Amino acid sequence: MNSQNGFLLSFIKYGENDAVLHCFTEEEGFQSYFLKGIYSKKNKKKALLQPLNKLNFSISPLRGNGIASVSKFELVKNTDIYTDIKINTVIFFISDFLSQILKYENKNTPIYYSIDELINELINRNYQAHLLFLLAVLKIQGVAPLLGDGNFLDPETGTFSYHSSHQLFSEEISSLWKNALCAENLYATKIHSSLRKDFLDSILIYYHYHITDFKTPPSLEIIQQIFE
Repeated sequence: MNSQNGFLLSFIKYGENDAVLHCFTEEEGFQSYFLKGIYSKKNKKKALLQPLNKLNFSISPLRGNGIASVSKFELVKNTDIYTDIKINTVIFFISDFLSQILKYENKNTPIYYSIDELINELINRNYQAHLLFLLAVLKIQGVAPLLGDGNFLDPETGTFSYHSSHQLFSEEISSLWKNALCAENLYATKIHSSLRKDFLDSILIYYHYHITDFKTPPSLEIIQQIFE
């Protein structure tokens, strides 16, 4: 029996009572697991199927070419973050985002612990943490912008220049990027509420340039509305 800690990214109901879970685990990166009977009337653990919940899975040995099965699972850390509508919206947005960019990712300890750090920021009601987390992922993946003397970030080249190359990357937005990337404590970076929408849009544009086959998360519109 193999034991794994992992963050639940998404899940799909399979048949009447079963589910397929997509998780990012500490030891093996992105994994899909089959979970039998989770939707049966007597099973109370379906409440644990919340995006970004940190779970411990007991995995049965894989037979044939199917996916591994979960024999049991437990919540590693209990939080109350799902009761806050803004935080809940952030969690769904980030789980959408991670489901896409991590689906081919093997073991990546920095990514794993960055998710843990994000959850801690959300527990402390840091309502801009998701924006800075997206920058943290760029840094870990080695595609963050190169710092320079210019005042405008060019999203295509990932460098700062003296002339604007994209309408969303104004001097103000570019300055936010530079301040965050230079910060000793990334999550201490202050982003005024009036700039958060444009800042998030600029981050997604940067991802389109630098992450292969990146698609805008479906929950973007919801998170933009919640923070308006």
